[in-house]
Amino acid sequence: MTLPLRGVYAVTPTRRRRFLWAAWWTAEPARDPFRPPDASQGGARTVEEARAQAERAAGRPLVEIAPAWATAWTRVLRGEPPWPKPRARREAPPPPPPGPSSRAPSRPASARGVSPFAVLGLAEAASADEIRQAFRRLALVTHPDRGGDAREFMRVKWAHDEAMARLSRPRRR
Repeated sequence: MTLPLRGVYAVTPTRRRRFLWAAWWTAEPARDPFRPPDASQGGARTVEEARAQAERAAGRPLVEIAPAWATAWTRVLRGEPPWPKPRARREAPPPPPPGPSSRAPSRPASARGVSPFAVLGLAEAASADEIRQAFRRLALVTHPDRGGDAREFMRVKWAHDEAMARLSRPRRR
C-alpha cells in the first residue's frame, strides 16, 4: 500500500525583504539530484501570503517544509549549485615546541641578566598598581608610535609582563 502523495512548500526571505515560495506536489523534493519545484514565485509580502499563493498554484492544501528547500531553489535560479559545498576543514596548527612555559613571557636579548623590576625602576616588593604606573610612564617614552625605540619598548613590555607574572605566582618559603 502506498501513501497518498502530500504536497509541500517552502518559504524563504529574499534580499528585497519579500518572500519566495517553492511548491512540490507531483513528487517530494529530492536533494541529489536536486528536484526543481513544480511552481515557485517571489514577491509575497508575508509568509501567509506566500503560503496562500503556493496552495492556489497547487490547487490543494500544502504542508510546510524547511526553508532550506526554497533557499536551494533561489541558488539554482542564480546559477549556483543548490547546496553549498562543505568548507574544507583546516588542520590544527602543530603543537608548540617543548620548552619554557607559555605562561612566562620570553625575555628579550636586551633584558638578559636584568630584573624586570630594575627595568621598570621599581623595588622588588612593588605592588601591581606601582608596576602598571611605571609601565604606562615608560610606554609613553619608549613606544615607537611616540618616537621611541621599538626594542626598548619590547624590553619595557617584557618587564611589565614578567613583573605581573611574578606577583601572581605563589611565593616560596
